[in-house]
Formats: sequence, C-alpha cells, structure tokens
Amino acid sequence: MANVENLSAVPASEDTEFGFKRPEMYSTDIANSITSYGRHVFVLYKTPEAWISHVEEEGLPQRFATLLKDRKSELLVQTKLNVCEGGGSDGDVLIFPDMVRYKGVKDTEVEGFFEDVLVNGKPWRSGRQEKLSGTFVFVCTHTSRDKRCGVCGPVILERFKQEVGSRGLSDQISLRRCSHVGQHKYAGNIIIFSPDSAGKISGNWYGYVTPEDVPELLDQHIAKGEIIQRIWRGQMGLPGGVAEKEHEQKVIPNGNRAAEEFTGGCCQGSNGVSCCQDENPKPKPIKKEGKCTKWFQPLDKEEIYIGAAVVGAVATIAMIGYTIFKRSG
Repeated sequence: MANVENLSAVPASEDTEFGFKRPEMYSTDIANSITSYGRHVFVLYKTPEAWISHVEEEGLPQRFATLLKDRKSELLVQTKLNVCEGGGSDGDVLIFPDMVRYKGVKDTEVEGFFEDVLVNGKPWRSGRQEKLSGTFVFVCTHTSRDKRCGVCGPVILERFKQEVGSRGLSDQISLRRCSHVGQHKYAGNIIIFSPDSAGKISGNWYGYVTPEDVPELLDQHIAKGEIIQRIWRGQMGLPGGVAEKEHEQKVIPNGNRAAEEFTGGCCQGSNGVSCCQDENPKPKPIKKEGKCTKWFQPLDKEEIYIGAAVVGAVATIAMIGYTIFKRSG
C-alpha cells in the first residue's frame, strides 16, 4: 500500500498560500453555494495540463458552450457544462443524471447532437452511446485557471486512487480530473454522481475537501448515501425542491419549450427563475360567485340579436312616453 502521508503532502512553500493550510479554509459556510440546475454535461477534451484558463473558449468545448448560451431558453432543464480529461477519448460526452456516454462527437456534429439530446431530450440519432453505471467522482484540477485547484486537486485525486484501490472498488468508482466548477476559494472542489438507496442518481458538490476527508466520502457518502454537512456545497436538482412532475414542460415540434401558460417567446433567467412574459397577454375573465357569473358568459349570435331588439324597443317606448309627457305639460 502506498504511503498515505506522501500522497497527502503539499510543499510547505505552497500549502499556506494555495493548499490546505491557507487562511480561507473553512472561513465560509459553503452550504447551498451552487445554483440550482438539473443536468450536467462533461465533454472529454485533452488533459488538464493542456487546458487554457478558459478551456470552454477553444475547440469542441467552445462549440458546446456557444450553443448552451445561444439556445438556453430552449433547454428542458438548467444545464451546466464542464470539461474533463479525455484519456484518448476526446469528443466523448458524459451526461448526468442520465448516466449516458455518447462517443466521438465531432465538431461538425455538435449542433445535431445538441438538438437531439439537450433540446429535444431524445437519443442522438447517430446512435453512438452507452449506459453508464457506478459512481463518478470529478475533482477540479484546473491549475491554469486557479492555482488553488491546481495544488489541492491532484493531491485529493491521488488519495482517492489509493483508497479506491485498497477497497477493491476500481470497477465501481470512476475518478476524473475536471475543469473549473466555480468558487476557487473553496478548493479542493469535487462533484460526486452516485445512486441513492432508490437507485436515483444525485450530484453532490463538496468544497474545502482535504485528503483526510476522502475515506469518509467513500465510507459515508458513496457507500451509505449520507451527506457530510461540514464540506457539502449543494446538490444537482430542481429549483426549490419542487417535485419533478411539476416542472415537466411540453416540447413542440421545432424544439422550443411550451409551457401551458405561455403563447409567445420565452427567455430563461438565472437559478431556474424564468423572466418570461406572454407576448400576447390575454385578459383573464373576472370570476364572481353566485348567479351573477352568468353575465360574464359568452352569448350566442341569436341571443345578441334578440337582446339588441329588446333594447331598441324599450328605447322607443321611452321616447314616446317622454314626448306625451312633454306635450301634456
């Protein structure tokens, strides 16, 4: 077995500034420090050593990032994008909580893939896909973006590899280095996608993670599904904990979302909050209790004609009566 202390070591010259002994560690309550979202896409691309600071601004990740921004209002659920190490499989795409791996998406295929899978919620027509199983742990090691992640991430990953190997779990837990997940000050940052007791996939974020936390994450979170509150940042899921069926939305043929209450265009706000306004607002009928409600019901054409005749007759009689009254005066 490898020496755990060596795997957990950060050079003293870096530890107090970028590592696990920096003053900002544990200085903030990090619970619920992620925005609500319902789907996470990881694009396999090169290695962390080759990533530029904003890796989503080059190559295949850029194609995905541009479409996510331009077509945000068409997505069925709030979606996050990250890059993870390719390992010889550049172009593969992992999607959670769907637990699906699409193989070898090329630059020229991104738009069709996006339309099929992320907008319409259907399998990719090219069909190169496989079902995923087990647990996936993503560790932010994006050193070109922030040195704290570059210092902490690799050490945490090495401890995971050592612990997973010693427990004989290598075929059940997949470990991957990933790009910036937000809030470098919380490094080490990790995301765990694993099934709960009912088999449903949840995505839990942890921050301020140290190598010493790894055994507990394996024994408590992954093995038992128990959240470790002191380092927990939040969970992938629908806004406000609303039941999933309450957020179902219809998809019309052109791929746009069509909620029952909207007839016009739509824009998607942040944190799952929509800033949509009906382009053609329709006044809602005034409801009244009791028999008076009848006056607000639509009339048939014949009823309108009869009503007009009655009103005209009443007006004529009133005019004659007024004339006779005036003459008699």
